[in-house]
This record gives sequence, C-alpha cells and structure tokens, in this order.
Amino acid sequence: MKDIILSFPQQFAKGIEAAEDIKLDGPFSNIIICGVGGSALPGSLIPEMGIKFDLPLFTHRDYGLPKAANQDSLILAISYSGNTEETLSAYKEAIARSYKIIAISTGGKLSEMAEQNNRPAVLIPKTGIQPRCATGYLSAAVLKILSNCEIANNQDKNLLELARALQPENLEEQGKKLAEKLKDKTPIVYASNQYKALARVWKIKLNENSKVMAFWNYFPELNHNEMVGLTNPQGKFHFLILRDEVNDHERNLKRMELFTALAKEAGSNVDFIEIEGKTKLEKIFSTLLLGDWVSYYLAIAYNQDPTPVKIVENFKKRLSQ
Repeated sequence: MKDIILSFPQQFAKGIEAAEDIKLDGPFSNIIICGVGGSALPGSLIPEMGIKFDLPLFTHRDYGLPKAANQDSLILAISYSGNTEETLSAYKEAIARSYKIIAISTGGKLSEMAEQNNRPAVLIPKTGIQPRCATGYLSAAVLKILSNCEIANNQDKNLLELARALQPENLEEQGKKLAEKLKDKTPIVYASNQYKALARVWKIKLNENSKVMAFWNYFPELNHNEMVGLTNPQGKFHFLILRDEVNDHERNLKRMELFTALAKEAGSNVDFIEIEGKTKLEKIFSTLLLGDWVSYYLAIAYNQDPTPVKIVENFKKRLSQ
C-alpha cells in the first residue's frame, strides 16, 4: 500500500494512454457513470475538479440504469475488476436498449461483453491494486473519453503537470500525525458542498484501509440536522474538516469555526485539514493523497494490513450462494 501511494502520480499518464482512441459520436444529452465502490469515484470527483462541460453528470451506484438514461446519453460502465455485478447489470441493460456505452475495466466479464457486442472499451493496466487505489487511472481515462467525445476540453497537459506537481512523500508525516490522533476514535469527515466528494473518499479510505467505521457530511447541510447529535454524543468522535480558505464560501468558513467550538464543548476533537494547491486538480488529488496516508497509518496503528478487504470478499461469496 505504501508503494501504491508513493507511485500514485504515475497513474495519470497510463490512464490517458488507455483511453487514447476511445470515443462515441454525439450529440449527448447527459453523462452517466455506472459503478460502485472505488470504481465510482471518478463520477463523484470530476464535478469538483473545475473542468467545464455543459452536460449534467449522474453517478449511478446500483443495478440497471437510472431514469435519466436515454438514447443520447454517454454511459460509462466502470468496474475495475470487470466483474462487479451491479455494473454488469447496467451494461447489459444499455446493450439491450442499444444505448451509447463505453466499458472501463482491467478485463473480466465487462471487457468480454464489450468485445462480444463490438462496443468500445478502455483496458486499464492490471496491476493488482484495489479499485479504491486506482482513482488516477480511472479519472484520467474518463477525462480522456470526455475530450475525445468533444464534451470537455482536453486535460492531458493538465494531468501530466499534476503528476509532476504531486509529491506524496511530502504529505506522509502530516498523515502519520493525524492518524495518531484518530486511534480509538470514530472519524467524521466534513467539507463544504463544493468538496463533499473529497470528504466521502476520505471516509471510504478510512473504512477500507483502516478497517474502522467512519462517516462524512458537508456544510451547510450538516448544520441543519447532523450537528444536533452533539447534544447526546454516543461515542468518541474526532472531526476532520477539509477547508479551502481561498475558495470556500465565507459563510461556510464561519460555519466551520462555529461548529468546531460546539464540537469541542461537547467533548469531541477537531482538526482542520487545509485544501492546498495551485490548481483545482492539485487541490483535489493532494488532499486525496493525504487521506491515503492518514488511513494507511491508522491501519498500522490497529495492526491491520491496509490492502485487503476480507469482509467485502466474504460478503460477495455469501451473496453468490
């Protein structure tokens, strides 16, 4: 896992290369990304990357297709393994309806189905990493497809510059110190609405890498409901607030400060994590890398191997019986 974190920036170039000639003809009415778990993360993150495109984007984390799917949708079925049953279900339905769909995977049944139906497919490098660790590959491939389909401007140069700018090793010590504070606490990750996908991914990494329960929410919504739970807290919580002091709305920044005071009065700990970077892409991915380090070192603190997710694999086996 440590090697995966350190080599993460290399994923962008390979993701671009994998999707180099993959496209469909428009015009398109919307973009629908079908996937679950780590394979769905590009659908959540891309709207937060500051990349302009006019079409609505939907992330579908379920079986079949959402109601928004139609003949003019650009549907991207993402399954890192190629064998995710929910995504295969979506793919089969799209094929049955003759919808425009592109498969993205490392192989598996999804790749086979694409070949059988003569549909375009992106083959991501099969490195054996977990889907949640492949966000660079998958995001770069999706962005390349969007530019190939003339939906968004080409991001190749920006992604390659991002790969050079990211320095995972410079974030390791900060992540280690944060992890030390989280031992024996329940992490709750907050951000503003514009960065809510970041909070969600941090929560996912804490679940899967650290093997702990963790939760997420966003400002200002949480001020209208969730924070009432501070009245009767039923556990030891540590709040992690992802904050962009330059781009977050000034009222949300004030909300974060006021919430911090309330949380501390209720006996909880709070840490601000500054979202930093020269570009929106750098802000997103440097913050994700910090979350990787936090979840990695929290796993070590609990004597857990951060890589496997045995409970998920066991669940899938029971589901198939």
